[in-house]
Amino acid sequence: MFTGIVEELGEVTAVEQLSEASRFRLRGPVVTDGAKHGDSIAVNGVCLTVVETGDGEFTADVMQETLNRSSLGALHTGSRVNLERPMALGGRLGGHLVQGHVDGTGEILSRTPSEHWEIVKVSLPQNLSRYVVEKGSITVDGVSLTVVEAAADWFTISLIPTTLALTTLGLKQPGDPVNLEVDVLAKYVERLMAAGDLRAEPPTAKEDQP
Repeated sequence: MFTGIVEELGEVTAVEQLSEASRFRLRGPVVTDGAKHGDSIAVNGVCLTVVETGDGEFTADVMQETLNRSSLGALHTGSRVNLERPMALGGRLGGHLVQGHVDGTGEILSRTPSEHWEIVKVSLPQNLSRYVVEKGSITVDGVSLTVVEAAADWFTISLIPTTLALTTLGLKQPGDPVNLEVDVLAKYVERLMAAGDLRAEPPTAKEDQP
């Protein structure tokens, strides 16, 4: 489980194409401090399992399903990435609950700079539209953000200078893909409401038959 508060702006140092998978080597001295085989690290919002670590870098195998459902397949040597370690139980929840399970991809549609922040418009897949609401939370490339406006096929986010400087969202241009993860609580509520009241009535006691 993650919070969507990016700890480090990392870099892809190598990409190896495997059979129906890819192996990425990424540099991130902060997130690899104390990391070991089997640990999880979110890369642009995608939860990946650490295979090896050393010299401030780690490797992770990415299966074809993940490549198909996220923008990780577009990464190459030199690509900058957002990195985050899982949240520690008992720590502060700075963003919102993020699983690192990408729901779909969007595309940067436009950027509108202002004096103190920048408004970014992102396309929204139709199947995710119902989960995105004004002032709600959404994760874009692993960054926990508040939705400013929400339409049927797009939404906007407001980026402060810190986010622009310390994450890949400051580098993205119109046409670039981004990973999207909607609020998991909204999906659970939808599922429970669709199922109705699942509580079974207790069986009625019956008199013993002679």
